[in-house]
Amino acid sequence: MAPSWRLGACSLLTALWLLHCCSCGWSERTSGMAKGETKEQELMSHERVKRGWVWNQFFVVEEYTGTEPLYVGKIHTDSDEGEGNIKYTISGEGAGTIFIIDELTGDIHATERLDREEQSYYTLRAQARDRLTNHLLESESEFVIKVQDINDSEPKFLEGPYIGSVAELSQMGTSVMKVTAWDADDPTYGSSARVVYSVLDGESFFTVDRQTGLIRTAVADLDRETQDRYELVIMATDMAGQMGGLSGSTTVTIVITDVNDNPPRFPQKMYQFSVSEGAAVGTPVGRVIATDADMGENTDMSYLIKDEEGGELFKVTTDGDTQEAVITIKKPLDFESKRTHNVVVEAVNKHVDPRFLELGSFRDQTIVRVSVTDADEPPVFLPAEGAIMEVQEDARLGALVGTATARDPDKENAPVRFSIDRSTDQEQIFHIDPVSGSITLGKILDRETAGWHNITVTAVEADNVSQISHSSVSIRILDVNDNPPELARPYEASICEDAKPGQLIHTISVVDRDEPQSGQRFSFTLAPEATNNRHFTLWDVKDNTVGIRTQRSGFNRREQNVYLLPILVVDTGPPALSSTGTLTIHVCGCDPEGAIQSCNATAYVISASLSPGALIALLVCMLILIVLVLLILTLKRHRKGQRMSEDEEDMRDNVIKYNDEGGGEQDTQAYDMSALRNLYDFPEAKSGSSESGPDLHALPQWIQGRVSGDGGAADFSLFKGYIRKKVEQADADLSVPPYDSFQTYAFEGTSSPALSLSSIHTLSTTSEQDFSYLSDWGPRFRQLAGYYAPGHPEEEGS
Repeated sequence: MAPSWRLGACSLLTALWLLHCCSCGWSERTSGMAKGETKEQELMSHERVKRGWVWNQFFVVEEYTGTEPLYVGKIHTDSDEGEGNIKYTISGEGAGTIFIIDELTGDIHATERLDREEQSYYTLRAQARDRLTNHLLESESEFVIKVQDINDSEPKFLEGPYIGSVAELSQMGTSVMKVTAWDADDPTYGSSARVVYSVLDGESFFTVDRQTGLIRTAVADLDRETQDRYELVIMATDMAGQMGGLSGSTTVTIVITDVNDNPPRFPQKMYQFSVSEGAAVGTPVGRVIATDADMGENTDMSYLIKDEEGGELFKVTTDGDTQEAVITIKKPLDFESKRTHNVVVEAVNKHVDPRFLELGSFRDQTIVRVSVTDADEPPVFLPAEGAIMEVQEDARLGALVGTATARDPDKENAPVRFSIDRSTDQEQIFHIDPVSGSITLGKILDRETAGWHNITVTAVEADNVSQISHSSVSIRILDVNDNPPELARPYEASICEDAKPGQLIHTISVVDRDEPQSGQRFSFTLAPEATNNRHFTLWDVKDNTVGIRTQRSGFNRREQNVYLLPILVVDTGPPALSSTGTLTIHVCGCDPEGAIQSCNATAYVISASLSPGALIALLVCMLILIVLVLLILTLKRHRKGQRMSEDEEDMRDNVIKYNDEGGGEQDTQAYDMSALRNLYDFPEAKSGSSESGPDLHALPQWIQGRVSGDGGAADFSLFKGYIRKKVEQADADLSVPPYDSFQTYAFEGTSSPALSLSSIHTLSTTSEQDFSYLSDWGPRFRQLAGYYAPGHPEEEGS
């Protein structure tokens, strides 16, 4: 292909050169801007100005391979008279590099090989200057050099390789996909960019449109099951397919998609499985599968049982993952009844395409033969749903109730043993014979207590106790007339003193715990002891109730305010049973309208009816009051004890902290210091205590000096007596807080020379004061006296 390309390029260059030479006679004078055709016809709309520049249309052929610069054209001004006074220059795209100009003649040459596909034109500006003065002789003008195209680019499939698809069995000419090739040559010049398409490989099955590149099927019997993909080679040729044109190719992969054109098929016409007759319902018997040559959802199928007998005993389902038919047991199997079952299983496609029904039926059948194997089965009760038995409630002990029947279904027919599940007969009312299954009474029955008894009978094989079965037996107790009828409740009635004969006073009803099969029917009469009764009579209402009517008029409650009427009630039996009930009738005073106003027994009845409730209410109220009083007393005592404990706690706290340095006279919050504010106001001082004078040795030295110096002018017996009394009180009563000690320490007296009474400060001074008298103040001040005791020599030395 390379020699032909070079031959075509040389021919095209020769033709273009001849065309350029023939057009040298054409010229146009312009001033201002002159542009090429590629700038959207800007040369068609330029303003005509003063004539100055003269040049030809400029073209240059791409891909020039000569050794000499390629002549492009000549720029010239009509003011150039050929004397060499004008210098021509160019500027713009490629000026000085790609394009050079002869300054004297204005000839332009291309020095490099140009490629139109990279840049199709160049815009430059021309200048004409005076060679001596370098002044512009013409205004700068713009011109365009257009690169002339040659067929040097082959078509390319930019989106390849391609992958498409088409359904199998599609009609001939079905569109598959479209391919497109791109040619970089100039589509407006010649046929360099005109591309046509053709199939190089695979033309037996597909075609391609020569102009558009649309691929279509060439046959109608594409079968995915035979070949599921095709590889095509599509070629694109420029120059409209003429000789010398360039070409490019691409690969197209066409995938054949599936359609449901194949029915399911069983690989075998018969399958055989075996299962034990003891297998439970739902047990899988086996799996079969039908194959389908299609793929995807076209292989989805369902299975069903076609024969009626197989459908009763077996069920088939489809495994969604494996598409297998799973045959399971629908009803219990019996080896003794039938040992082999032939089940017809059919496979049907779920998604049938109506277009391919003419190809045949999309279903297939196979026979599944199931062999039932023998197994040791538990006994079978008859009837299987359970027995119902009846017995009279007056039956004697040991009477036969009924017989439970069970047999071994196996061919060995092993003997069966019976028993009663005692969890269903905890009172052991019934017994069963283990061999015959006869159920007898173990206790006397009472229908009125329990009308039905439900027990469970167990049957096991005599030689294999693991084979066990159960059956429910319902025993109905038949009624016997063993309960007499009774009044439904104690009845009371009231009549007015002026009641009229035949007046209905009350209606009473009776109850009978028995339930005869023919229904309840009672008769009412007055008891024999009331045969001489001339006051009341009975009226049978015919619905197992009786009404009481007055037989005379003129009742007087002062003579008799209460009548007791015995009534005899008899049922129909057999045997007929009876009972006597008493109706209490009160004679009351009534108003003219017949409304009862008062009866002699009213107050008694009311008190009798209200006294239990009233008594309970009173007892509850009294109990609540007692509990409230106890709670209040307990709460008060608790609060009082709490306050006392708080006082004691405060007192103990003060005693523990008495050795802390106080706030002096300014601290009036911790202790009550009002008692020592004025020494001469103490009650002890005013009472004229006859205590002896103060012991000077027991007082501070500054007080001793003042007393001895003044000749007893100051009498401090008040201090000593007061403090001694307080100490004695504190020693005698442990609950009294030692406020006296704190008051003494906090009081310095008027104009006292002592600066501070702090124990720390006192120990650190060099005072000669003697504090030994503190040891005489009792055990409460023993620790304080120890702090002020004279130190030992070794301690002083240290």
